[in-house]
Formats: sequence, C-alpha cells, structure tokens
Amino acid sequence: MTPSPMNARITALELFDQQRESLGLRWIAGHRGETRRLEAQNTLARRPSLAGYLNTIYPNKVQILGSEELAWLDGLEPRTRWETIEKIMQYRPLALVISKDQSCPEDLRIASEETDTPLWVSPRRGHELFNHLQYHLARKLAPRITLHGVFMELYSIGVLITGESGAGKSELALELVTRGHRLVADDAPEFTQIAPDVLDGTCPELLQDMLEVRGLGVLNVRQMFGDTAVKRNKYLRLIVHLTQPSLYAEPSGLERITGDLGARRVLDLDVPLITLPVMPGRNLAVLTEAATRTHILRQKGVDPAAAFMARHSHFLERGDT
Repeated sequence: MTPSPMNARITALELFDQQRESLGLRWIAGHRGETRRLEAQNTLARRPSLAGYLNTIYPNKVQILGSEELAWLDGLEPRTRWETIEKIMQYRPLALVISKDQSCPEDLRIASEETDTPLWVSPRRGHELFNHLQYHLARKLAPRITLHGVFMELYSIGVLITGESGAGKSELALELVTRGHRLVADDAPEFTQIAPDVLDGTCPELLQDMLEVRGLGVLNVRQMFGDTAVKRNKYLRLIVHLTQPSLYAEPSGLERITGDLGARRVLDLDVPLITLPVMPGRNLAVLTEAATRTHILRQKGVDPAAAFMARHSHFLERGDT
C-alpha cells in the first residue's frame, strides 16, 4: 500500500512565531485572526503567490506593503481608498506585513481589527520580507510524505533502505554506521518535495538520533558513535530494497548483468531503486555500498553493464571466443 502525501498547513500564529525573530515582526492589529490557516492544497493551482507585494487583482497569501504600496493608497480618493482596503480584507490573506517600520494607516488598522486580519510590522525592507516569507512558506507547504525504512547518507548521497518487517534494515543501518556512514532517520523518515526534482528527507523530532535494533532495543546513535554518525537531513537519491528469498524472482539473463534495477514513485518523482535479496552469507553492508557507488557512477554517465555488453558485442563482431 502506497502512503498518501500529508496535507501541510500553517496558521498565522505559527508563521509569526517562526519568523518573528529573523524578521523582527510586531503584531499590531487583528490578533483574533491568529488561527487563520493556509493549506498546501489551496496553493497548488492558484495564480497568486504565497507571499508578495500588495496585489488586489491576484492577491498574495501574505500581502507585503512597502513604501510604494502605502503611497499608492494615500493617493486614492477617500471612498476609493476604503473600498480598496475592504476588497483586500475580503480576500482573507493570511497576514498583511508593513515593511521598514513604517507607521500604519489608521483606517488599515481599523479594517484589520474588524475583519480579524493579522497585521504585522517589520524593520526589514520589502524584498527581504518577500524572500524570507516566500522561501519559508514554500518549504512549509511543500508536498510531503512519510515512508517506512531507514534513511542514511552513504558516500554523500541520501539512500533509503526499505523492506518488509524483519528483513534486517536496522541491522544493516547499524553496520553501515560502524563503517563510517551516517544515519538520518529510522523507521519513519519524512520526505518533502522542495523543488521539482528534489526530495529532502528528515527525521521526526521524536525519533531523532534513534535506531531500533531487534534484541538491543532503541539505540542512541549520536551518543554511541558521536556527532558525525548522524545527519539532520539529506536529499533522497536512491532506494535500496531488501527482499526475502521466497519473494525474489530468479533474475533473467539480462538482470544478471545489469542488476535488479527499477524505480519507485515518491510524490512527483521516480526515485531509482535497486533490489537486494537477503540470503545467508551475503554481506549486505558491502552490497549496499557497492550499489550506491554503482548508482553514483551511472549518474556520471559510467555504466559498467553497458560497457560490458558493448565489449561483448565488439568481440562477437571480431569473431573472438
């Protein structure tokens, strides 16, 4: 069963708390709107941006009011000005942010209080507010999913080890840690699609630094092996799937040369997948390292299997045996 993506969301209060220190935010009106919420599903097919300068045609989710925007409002006739402010509030933005600690117009403050629209002030310039808020909201609301497995850093790339319960994922991860690789998350790593071709994997706070191994219980990898044995996050580049011999189909002639290669769909990306059968006497740590090194070579355009088949074809054309 394929896990469903989580519906990411953020409230006005959460955004304020997360950016208060870095942007110097002050909440001056509309405090009752702290529960106003922005959900990822509401941002996927909309023209407005998550954050941007004041726009009454395609209103942004967070409206930034800089010097030009306030000057434009000041230039409107009183009736038109109030209608414009009323229109802005009707779009129910997550928040309004005034830049450069400019004084807030009284009618804007009153409208914010009446409509429970959060109104903030920051000493930062408009473009700084835009860059911070757009980047922060894009990450917070990006599609995300939790997968079952152990996520590790091997040879500088993110590798997810998957398999049925009892396949030996945690034991393999423990051996890989002792060989100098790093643990990101055990059991339930979370993956966020932060760009069209990038899946960022992280560990839930509850499971940070922990690895469960049958017979040993829960181990704290950081305390046992030091700070260099764990990694906070990593981009997912490869999946190594462990399978039981009874579930593993005998490879065809071509698969014996190329390996059991495939792909797994994670959110909107097809992640390369290598299947390794778990059999007595097989050193899975060495095999996983070899699979990772081979994947890195393929990404660089070096394919040993293709090179071997090309050499074989060349020998056949020469008539060699």
